[in-house]
Amino acid sequence: MNDFSHDTRLRDAWGALRPEFLEDIKSALVGQDAKQARSLTRDLHAADLADAMEALSALDRVSLVNLLGKFFDVEALAELDEGTRDSIVEELPPDVMAAAIKKLDTDDAVYLLEDLDRKQRSEILAKIPKEDRVTLNRALDYPEDTAGRLMQTEFVAVPAFWTVGKVIDHTRATRGLPEHFVEIYVTDADFHLKGALPLSRIMRTARERDVAALMDTDQTVFKVTDTKEDVAYKFEQYNLVSAAVTDGSGRLVGTLMVDDVLDIIQEQAEDDMLRLGGVAASEEIAGQVLTVTKSRFLWLFVNLLTAILASWVISWFDATIQQMVALAVLMPIVASMGGNAGTQTMTVAVRALATRQLGPFNALRVVWRECAVGLINGFLFAIIMGLFTWWWFGFSALGLIIGAAMIINLLAAALAGILLPLALDWFESDPAVSAAVFLTTVTDVTGFFSFLGLATLWLKMKA
Repeated sequence: MNDFSHDTRLRDAWGALRPEFLEDIKSALVGQDAKQARSLTRDLHAADLADAMEALSALDRVSLVNLLGKFFDVEALAELDEGTRDSIVEELPPDVMAAAIKKLDTDDAVYLLEDLDRKQRSEILAKIPKEDRVTLNRALDYPEDTAGRLMQTEFVAVPAFWTVGKVIDHTRATRGLPEHFVEIYVTDADFHLKGALPLSRIMRTARERDVAALMDTDQTVFKVTDTKEDVAYKFEQYNLVSAAVTDGSGRLVGTLMVDDVLDIIQEQAEDDMLRLGGVAASEEIAGQVLTVTKSRFLWLFVNLLTAILASWVISWFDATIQQMVALAVLMPIVASMGGNAGTQTMTVAVRALATRQLGPFNALRVVWRECAVGLINGFLFAIIMGLFTWWWFGFSALGLIIGAAMIINLLAAALAGILLPLALDWFESDPAVSAAVFLTTVTDVTGFFSFLGLATLWLKMKA
């Protein structure tokens, strides 16, 4: 396959798809020019073809699949976002879907089938060989987001008493083995996993050596019920390239590959980023207007309630604000600085929890560190804002008030930014979803209350 992904006809210097390329595809679709469509997509990597399809309208995507026919690279379907995938799969005839599934690894085939309704899934599975149908049904029976759903059931397994030469001959002559693999698993007669043998070791060892003497028995093995978060953590922690998956009885049933786990790691990072911004993890750039509006409304409504709470706190000090208009000018600065400082702490904490770098073993030390950072930054910005306020309004006392409020709010922001994610994680609630709205409430209320409360005390003492 040509390295078309770096061809300047497809992408610009920043890696974005060129509008001219997409216009050429649309032109081929309008004219139903199958030859032109094949010419444009023939050398594309499946991931690049998926990107191009996601840039097209829903009708054009299906039209492109139909126009390419047998020349369509079915692996592109497995590279699509879930929403785009579902919209295409639901429009394709069962015959086309069955033909595509026959060419895919188990994990990719499951990805295409998992969100279809029972009737449509049954129609597709009825058109594939019985052995493949049983394998896919077994994979679909595993809970979503577990190793059983993620694994490939295509792997190479040999007995321990074989020699290296026997293994090499087996992999060369046996039909139906996976196209790509990096390890050969060693099992007993009942398919219980005994060890693994890297391909590199086989290639460097004499043919007469026994597998039993060469295999690794100390390895990371997953169960079909392990969560995808646990899979991603261990692959990243132990620099795994592949790993075996066993059932409850210890029998080898599949393998996990690093390319699939990289997708999980990226998905988790994207989910955390979206949720911290109050956006549903399922939202896609190609999502429909009503769907996106619905997913964002609830978060905005919750933020509206917190804003009303902050405004209510301000209303307690309306008389103070009337006496000193400068307070209204400076209030947003205190709240904004607290919100930004808290977001910094919260972002680090949420990510550390996701990667298991933060937990009961070091929580107290991290809390103390964040408090120290909050206090130091609080004092530094107190000096800066105090001097700036004195220069701007000519009141040294007002500079002291905003400085003190800045210290209080940045300390509160640091505490909230680390304690809220820890508390939510303790109660098994996703900190990425819930922490931000609570943090905003804490920093706004603390900032307004401390600043206006100190100003009120000062005015009473002055009177």
